[in-house]
Amino acid sequence: MSSTGTTHTDIKPPFGRLITAMITPFNKSGEIDWDGVAKIAQHLADSGHDAIAVNGTTGEAPTTKTSEKLEIIKVVKSTVGSKVKVLSGAGDNETAYTVEQAKRCAEVGADGLLIVTPYYNKPPQAGIEAHFRATAAATDLPIMMYDIPGRTGAEIETDTICRLAEVKNIVALKDAKGNPGATSWVIKRTGLPVYSGDDILNLPLLSVGAVGFVSVCGHVVGKQLREMIDAWFAGNTKRALEIHQELLPVFTGTFRTQGAILTKAALNMLGLPGGFTRLPLVDATEAQIAQLREDLRQGGVKLN
Repeated sequence: MSSTGTTHTDIKPPFGRLITAMITPFNKSGEIDWDGVAKIAQHLADSGHDAIAVNGTTGEAPTTKTSEKLEIIKVVKSTVGSKVKVLSGAGDNETAYTVEQAKRCAEVGADGLLIVTPYYNKPPQAGIEAHFRATAAATDLPIMMYDIPGRTGAEIETDTICRLAEVKNIVALKDAKGNPGATSWVIKRTGLPVYSGDDILNLPLLSVGAVGFVSVCGHVVGKQLREMIDAWFAGNTKRALEIHQELLPVFTGTFRTQGAILTKAALNMLGLPGGFTRLPLVDATEAQIAQLREDLRQGGVKLN
C-alpha cells in the first residue's frame, strides 16, 4: 500500500482466482441430468478451477426449482470435495426469498453465495443496499455481490458498493458492468476483491486490480484461463496478453447468442454432457453450431 493509503496492490482472492459459472445440463425432456452435473463439475475441477459457481444465469437458475438448486449444490460438493469451493447463486428480485434461499444454501453446504442485484423491479440505490444488507445479515456465508445492469436493469453504483464493502461477510464483487473506469474507482476506494464477470474483459480488469474471473468460457478453455491468470500474477504480462488474444474468438463466439446456449453446444462438441436448455432458452441451431465450431477452432480449441 502506498503512503497515501489508497493504492490496493495485493488484494487477496477469497474464493481463489479462477471460477466458472457452471451450466445445468438437462435431458431432452427437460429434467436435470444428474450424472451430467457431476461430470461437468469434475471437468471444471480437473481444468484448474479454484471454485465453481452454480445456480447462476449460466446455470439457468431462473428456470430451476428451489429443490433442484439445493440438490445441484449437494451433487457438485460431493463431486469436487473440499479442494474446489462451491458458490451458489441465491439472488432473486424478492428480498425475502433471497434471504431464505441464502439460509437454505448454507444448510446444504455451499461455501459462499453469489447474490445478484434485484432484477426487473429496478429498485433505487437505497433498496439495492438494503437488499444486500438483509441477505448478509441472514447468513454467515461469505457473499459475492453480482453487478450486471444489462440483465437486471439496475446497476450497483460505486458509492453503494463502497458502503456495502464495509459489511463483514460481503467479501467480493462479480463485475459485469462493462465499465472499467467505475471498477477502477471501486478497487481504489475499497480494496474489495473484484472478479471479472465478462470473459472478454478478464485481462483488462486484472490490469486495474481485479483478483480473478467468474468465467463462462472456463467450461471450454479453463486450462488456458488458468495459464493466463497465473502468468499475470507471476509478472509475465506478455504471455497473459498472448493468451487473451488467442482466446478472443472463443470469448466472442460463446456470446453470439445467450451464453448458456452456446456453452452447452460447445460442451457437446467436446463429448461432455452439455445437454439441452429449458425454455425460454432454446438449443443452438445448426447454423449457430457451425459458427461456434469455427470460432472455437480459431481460438485453438481441439474438438472431437
